[in-house]
Amino acid sequence: MPAPGHILIVCTGNICRSPMAQGLLAHALSAQPEPLHSLKVISAGVAAHTGEAISENSVTALKKVGIDISGLHSQGLTQDLLNKSLVVFGMTDSHRAIIRSRARPVPEHLYLFREFLPPPATPEIGDPYGGPLKLYESARDEMVEAIPSIVEFLKKLTAKA
Repeated sequence: MPAPGHILIVCTGNICRSPMAQGLLAHALSAQPEPLHSLKVISAGVAAHTGEAISENSVTALKKVGIDISGLHSQGLTQDLLNKSLVVFGMTDSHRAIIRSRARPVPEHLYLFREFLPPPATPEIGDPYGGPLKLYESARDEMVEAIPSIVEFLKKLTAKA
């Protein structure tokens, strides 16, 4: 079976939310059997400046749960990243709208990170940029809450491949 592509997580600047989600989801998938175990998780930003360091509070929020994302750097969203994606997750409806307006073709599997949580869960994850560590930890916890539903979705998606 050919490699199914990577999982792409998108936010605005690719220095706060999407790198945290990348670290959390990659960690969760590393504990799964194949093919999920081998899925690569990457992140990008719709308005990112390539090569920027991940925000200190994002790194700290993940270190508190045993995940190190300090080696990651930002990258801008490209059509090539979208084309090679098995699935794309945005943090907010605006990220999804930007992808839909720019991408040709639009990715078939384009969702919000918290989209698979049952109501009344909010599907969007707010931007903690510039806020205190507590705000980053809150965003992290919202991501952690969504991970099991994403893993279940990925199991179904990869079973169809």
